[in-house]
Amino acid sequence: MPSSVTSAAERRWLPHEAVFGGFLALTWLRLATTVGVLAAPTVAYAAFLAGAIAVIGFCRAAPGEWRGRLRLAYYPALMGIVFVHLKTVVPLIHPGSADGRLQEWDRALFGGNFSLRLEPFMSPVLTELASLCYCLFFVYLSASLLRYLRAPLPQAQAFYAGLFTLYGIGFLGYTLLPGRGPYAAMADAFTKPLSGCLITDVLTSLYPLGTNGADVFPSLHCAVSAYILGFDASQSPRRFRWWLLPVLGLWASTIYLRFHYAVDVAAGLALAIPSLLAAFRFQPQTREKLYALRSAAR
Repeated sequence: MPSSVTSAAERRWLPHEAVFGGFLALTWLRLATTVGVLAAPTVAYAAFLAGAIAVIGFCRAAPGEWRGRLRLAYYPALMGIVFVHLKTVVPLIHPGSADGRLQEWDRALFGGNFSLRLEPFMSPVLTELASLCYCLFFVYLSASLLRYLRAPLPQAQAFYAGLFTLYGIGFLGYTLLPGRGPYAAMADAFTKPLSGCLITDVLTSLYPLGTNGADVFPSLHCAVSAYILGFDASQSPRRFRWWLLPVLGLWASTIYLRFHYAVDVAAGLALAIPSLLAAFRFQPQTREKLYALRSAAR
């Protein structure tokens, strides 16, 4: 039987439902004003939003363990669909690319492009290691989604609340500053191709197929992995220690492999902070565990 605290949480809107729902509503409005209310992409976003509201209504009508988890599980599926669909949507509401602006920000904030600076130090071994770290993102995300979905419901709600708050803000960033990344927008500036082994070959061949053409700012590879790492620090310090070095390698790999600008990485890491606050403030028990961990570290 769920506790009264859990039942109360299930009856109110969760933070990510408001934020991700706001992203869906805003994108629907932008599509409606550019391509029309009856255009296929506009109708699709209306369906995404209606689906989210329907799931919330169904689960709030009779709060319980399985409905609470169903309410959370809707968002990984929605996130995957929306990510792919942005390939169609972004050119309609934001024609052109923001790569030039992101390059200017890199020059203003960091004195130039870090991927170009790393080019003299590239080697097949480093490239293969960077490719491995980059691919570990999908393992870390998938394993964390399953782990916390099966956790006690208040903990699961806290994790999902923060993570999909992050995705809602991140996807909005994709639509406001869509970019392709240095590997595509600055291809002529590089003098050495990425040269690795099997993992690098697979990654570089699949990456153009997996991108939606706008997924640069902010770097959600960095934002999501930083968020999960921070959440693990409060919930499972052992898991945090196991993943710390691979995640640090993942952040570096986004620059080394020329997928992101430094400003993308900085924005992604910054985005993890309010997302963690959304999780910790939503669930008091989670926040208390974080404070206990900090006290023990001192």
